[in-house]
Amino acid sequence: MAKDLRELFKNEREDGKDSSRLKSGHEARFAKRLEHTMPEGKTHGSRRFRIAATVTILVGIACYFLLKKSHAPGTTPPAVVEHEKHTKKGTMDTLSLGKLSPDLKKVEDYYLASIHLGLSKIELSEGNKGLVNSFMEQLSGLNTEYENLNRELNELGPNDQTINALIKNLELRLQLLQKLKRKLNTINTSKNEQIRNNAI
Repeated sequence: MAKDLRELFKNEREDGKDSSRLKSGHEARFAKRLEHTMPEGKTHGSRRFRIAATVTILVGIACYFLLKKSHAPGTTPPAVVEHEKHTKKGTMDTLSLGKLSPDLKKVEDYYLASIHLGLSKIELSEGNKGLVNSFMEQLSGLNTEYENLNRELNELGPNDQTINALIKNLELRLQLLQKLKRKLNTINTSKNEQIRNNAI
């Protein structure tokens, strides 16, 4: 039953039955159908519409990135720690917890990341502005103390007392932020209960 296709085609050509040729009028019928379903002159949408859509998309993307970068006024968290100090000669390489040992670097990075995350999640509103500002003042005082301890670490060299004080300062700042979050949650919960009670 197995036949060689080359032989079959060769035999058909010799017999005059060339199946590779199209029937007469086939090409004209195909072109007519093609023209009927897809006319040449019409395009989907005008050029102006496409330009307007492109401009709209580009403006939307630009607005998204600009608004994402900017924060509402008053919500930008203060800088927590400056690791470099500048002198008249240029930048001086300073010691910090992270430069003393890899373990202390992990501790410092953990606390600083947690502090920055906590600061970024604080929502400032008219109702909690006074509370947040008082906590920010306390946080600023702890930040100043941290800088003083870093200065002491650079002047006197690393010692257990200074290192422990630096770690304790980071712990206090994180605890202060957690306390602020708890108070803000309590305020929000009490407001929600008042609204629910008023609705009943």
